[in-house]
Amino acid sequence: MAEYLIAHDLGTSGDKAALFTTDGRLVKSCVASYEVHYFGEHCAEQNPEDWWSAVCRATREVLKGIPAGQVLGLSFSAQMQGCLLVDDAGEPLRPSIIWADQRASEEAKLLGREIGADTIYSVTGHRLSANYTLEKLMWLRMHEPDVYRKAYKTLHAKDYILFRLTGNFVTDYSDASGTNALDLDKREWSEEILAAAGISEDIFPELHGSTDIVGHVTGEAARQTGLMEGTPVVCGGGDGPCAAVGAGCIHDDELFTSFGTSAWIGGTCRKKFLDEDKTLFCFAHVIPDRYMPCGTMQAAGSSYSYIRKILCPEKSYEELNAMIASSPAGAKQLLFLPYLMGERSPRWNEQASGVFLGMRMHHERADYIRAVIEGVAYNLERILSAYRKYWTVESMMLTGGGAKGEVVCQILSDVFHCTLYTPDYVEEATSIAAAMIAGVGVGVYGDFEAITRFLRITDTYRPSEEKQKVYSHLKQVFEDCYHALEPVFEEL
Repeated sequence: MAEYLIAHDLGTSGDKAALFTTDGRLVKSCVASYEVHYFGEHCAEQNPEDWWSAVCRATREVLKGIPAGQVLGLSFSAQMQGCLLVDDAGEPLRPSIIWADQRASEEAKLLGREIGADTIYSVTGHRLSANYTLEKLMWLRMHEPDVYRKAYKTLHAKDYILFRLTGNFVTDYSDASGTNALDLDKREWSEEILAAAGISEDIFPELHGSTDIVGHVTGEAARQTGLMEGTPVVCGGGDGPCAAVGAGCIHDDELFTSFGTSAWIGGTCRKKFLDEDKTLFCFAHVIPDRYMPCGTMQAAGSSYSYIRKILCPEKSYEELNAMIASSPAGAKQLLFLPYLMGERSPRWNEQASGVFLGMRMHHERADYIRAVIEGVAYNLERILSAYRKYWTVESMMLTGGGAKGEVVCQILSDVFHCTLYTPDYVEEATSIAAAMIAGVGVGVYGDFEAITRFLRITDTYRPSEEKQKVYSHLKQVFEDCYHALEPVFEEL
């Protein structure tokens, strides 16, 4: 009799439920979509009830034809750095402020004045930033005091779903390390930082390892999801550290690139990783006693979807990829700065904005689309350069929706000057990780070495020396353009 694990990838645009056999075979998956509400200059929110509805729909779909009793456990990979205030009954008090929201820039500055940017980075592994949960809590306390006074806990996306499934308020170390409030060495909430922020530790949920069983499916949750009451629920983790596992990046000093709505270059290491320039940051890993260094840019796939919406809404991404291939390397010297949502790594500048430079009469739509992908690649290469100060990087795994396009993969390989490998399920890396976490949590797997059951490399992309000549010049022009425009971003 087959036995199964269910993985949920609770992303920005939807929840993907995936049903895996315990020997690593993907049986089926289902995506249930939901919306992001963007408003103002830097605001992005979601309705947590949409998350729950999506989890219920997707779970019921993947369970069709499968006895619920054969599911050994389920777990999560999810968007990080959110801020959902709930009361003591778990009822949301307002929409969730998600990772992309940067309204709390003044709070980040205030916290920096109270405790110092160097202290924050050395304790948490992260810079001060409006993206993080702690700064969002400070904003809510200042701007929505009536709501804040009613708050019992602040939850990330997966933590809210864990509550709906089990009735327990919990989070894991990886998600907690995306709050700007966790002491990364001690794996506990930092008294020093919370005191400086004026935020009580009580508002944060109970800390757990990613592979801990944090509860069991309640009767009500079973009725809504189709799961069996009593099914073990394993805590899971943030999508960044999960992506490392799903890319097979489980050993020291290994790196991978994930290209989705946002994009990041991350890795796995045994010691807390601190970058002297603070370009990179560091999470607690979903793998026990490991750390996950990372550099994340805001708008990768979302830059691609934006240019599609503006220039070619009638075309599929396959058609856009063909257009990219028709434009030469360098897009005829057309450059794009992919800062449509401000930027985290490598700029750490919420005032930065998207820019096309070098526009001429001979540029066509294909050149603009290629320039967008190349701009994302140039920006990611700046992140990779920060790693190369410490590690030799000659090859990486590439995952995420962007890895479905061969021309996109080749551009990244050429710009990175690095061999890239893609697995058979390029969009399932975080789902694979959630399945692994569930399997380790319920005792199906002894440790994360079992990832070899799930991963098979299908394609290899090697850098072109000829194109490297083009890109080595344009990468520097790209860098010069950003620095030249910094005062303009501030003026705008």
